[in-house]
This record gives sequence, structure tokens and C-alpha cells, in this order.
Amino acid sequence: MDRINESEIDRLTHKIIGCTMKVHSTLGNGFQEVIYQRPLAIELAYENISFQRELEMPTLYREEKTGTRRVDFL
Repeated sequence: MDRINESEIDRLTHKIIGCTMKVHSTLGNGFQEVIYQRPLAIELAYENISFQRELEMPTLYREEKTGTRRVDFL
């Protein structure tokens, strides 16, 4: 994986937060998580931010695998 510098990380972070704020300001409060996830996927794609959804990842303790978890976005 290519290394990215701090300014690129800051720019990407700013875009991601902007996407989440747009979804929240459009939909408002009170929905179940999945209702926000689907529009967020649309916003991220619109902003050309690559992502994966519902990705299963290992959980580790002292570098030993202890199980798995599913993340909403990566």
C-alpha cells in the first residue's frame, strides 16, 4: 500500500466528515443505523472515496487473533 502524507489524510478525513454531515443534515435524527449507511455509501461514491462495506476483520489481543468483527465501512 502506498504511504500517504498527513495533508492527504487530513483532506480525506475532511471529505469523509463532510459526507457524513450531509447525510445527517438531509435525513435528520432518529433513524436506525442502516438508514444512514446506505446514503453514506452513495455520498462516498459521489465524492470518489473508495470504501468497502460490511467487511469482516480479525480482532487481536497481544498480536493473537481472538475472533472477528464486522465493520460498517473501511
